[in-house]
Amino acid sequence: MSEIRILLVDDHPVVRAGLRAMLTGFEGFTVVAEAPEGGAALEAIERLQTLGEPLDVVLMDLQMGAGMDGVSATRAIKALPKGPPVLILTTYDTDADILAAVEAGASGYMLKDAPPEQIRAAVQSAAAGQTALAPEVAARLMGRIRNPVPALSAREVELLELLATGMSNKAMAKELFISEATVKTHLVHIYDKLGVDNRTAAISVAVQRRIIRAGG
Repeated sequence: MSEIRILLVDDHPVVRAGLRAMLTGFEGFTVVAEAPEGGAALEAIERLQTLGEPLDVVLMDLQMGAGMDGVSATRAIKALPKGPPVLILTTYDTDADILAAVEAGASGYMLKDAPPEQIRAAVQSAAAGQTALAPEVAARLMGRIRNPVPALSAREVELLELLATGMSNKAMAKELFISEATVKTHLVHIYDKLGVDNRTAAISVAVQRRIIRAGG
């Protein structure tokens, strides 16, 4: 691939400027557009497609202050007829964030403190249709596979996140479109897997093991 055309999505202008400077310093890399949140990213992709300008990779932040977050934007981009690969670039490495991004269709997941060469290689891999994972992220995913302790399912991780916000069983059931009985069953499994017997302990252990973020 002679040129890799990139869309930057991050809500911090200073971060975007830094990423643009780093990426354009690599031979064959061009930043063709920027967006402060997911909705603007979708508009930028639509505009580029209308102009017939190719886009090879979307470099996407996960948590943005306003507008559409990275996971929702990734899901929307992958639903497009010719949605480009999305490479997540974030500061978060919890199971909840990683699983949500992968399930949304992200081609890769990198951390912002990665060496520039790792980010360059990840962008190249994503543009080529390959998976690109930060070593730390790959290790966490492999740990889930290899660990003899039963790993939490994506739905159980989702429930833990809601649990950490203080939601009741009824509210969680409504949020996830499931019955309260199903929520209770999930909670029993979560407590069993984490080796706890109440909500507070479950949240504490989940944060300690970096399954969910501190504060929900």
